[in-house]
Amino acid sequence: MALSDLVLPDLYCPLESAIHRHVRAVDAQAVRWIRDSGMCASREEEAWVVATHSTDFFARFAPVADDDRLLATSLWVYWGFAFDDARCDNGPLSSRPDRFNALAGAVQRAAEAPSAADGGERFVAPLQDIVGRFRSFGTPTQVRRFTAAHRAWLSGVCWQIGNEAAGRMPDLDEYLAMRLLSSGGEPTFALLELATGLEVPQAELNRPAVRALTEMAILVAALDNDRHSLRKELSRGHADQNLYTVLMRHRDLTLQEAVDAATRIRDRVLTRFLQLHDRVRPGAGVELSSYLQGLRFGIRGNAEWGLRVPRYLSLGHVPDPMDEAPLAWAPAPADGSGRPLSEAPSVAWWWDDHLL
Repeated sequence: MALSDLVLPDLYCPLESAIHRHVRAVDAQAVRWIRDSGMCASREEEAWVVATHSTDFFARFAPVADDDRLLATSLWVYWGFAFDDARCDNGPLSSRPDRFNALAGAVQRAAEAPSAADGGERFVAPLQDIVGRFRSFGTPTQVRRFTAAHRAWLSGVCWQIGNEAAGRMPDLDEYLAMRLLSSGGEPTFALLELATGLEVPQAELNRPAVRALTEMAILVAALDNDRHSLRKELSRGHADQNLYTVLMRHRDLTLQEAVDAATRIRDRVLTRFLQLHDRVRPGAGVELSSYLQGLRFGIRGNAEWGLRVPRYLSLGHVPDPMDEAPLAWAPAPADGSGRPLSEAPSVAWWWDDHLL
């Protein structure tokens, strides 16, 4: 089918919207940091990194953060998009799992150890600067949670690059498990505590219901990003592994059928998130309540940002301005049945009755 004939349904997202009131001033500082950081190899690369509007992105996750915390956390989002574009999705390492794995190990160690040498890798020193900022205002537990989440992300990218190098298309179950990691949602949501300063007690954060809510928020955002990037990937011939190609391959669907099936899967997860959230939130303390609100803000904020950002909308070689047109939302889920994703055992436990 022609790309112009593809119909992407409006997103269902009945969650509250918010954004930090100093987002523009904080972003101006972030853009200066990007230009001074040395992590961009060219003016064109720098332009695309700036066009991710990462402060706008994270200002929606943490609208009540202090300005310095919003700046530091937004810098990591900028860094993550830059690293993803240059070292994960494109470039010489995107089809070389052996070389990417070696780089991932060095980058991860740099996040964990401020004394680690950069080895000539342009992304290491900027990452150490960012994590150094986290150490300056975060608790050791918050920083450790972030670096552990960072490791999870890199492990997922290694998994994805290995599949792509082997020409292997994962089935739905494997893809959803991999996407929980490779999307970068783990470290992004781990930034919530650093942004707000509120540390969730370990026993509460590790509760099965809270872990399920975290994973569902990650997956909804990740699947929304598959949707946001679909047209651009198709126009550039880059659509290798996403929810649509998985469904097309393993269910023998057309692209439009895969889009419709993916929308139903995504909405089933969001519906379960809303149901479980409303059972957990009433008994939550201040810290956990703030974290759960951050998950809600993150799902909605990622959707709003993704529907407007040049990273996904610009099809040329130069990024367009941010799209400020009003957004349309679906009035109801494509599938609000509440049925578990039994076809994906790795995530079906989110519907277990004993989570509470």
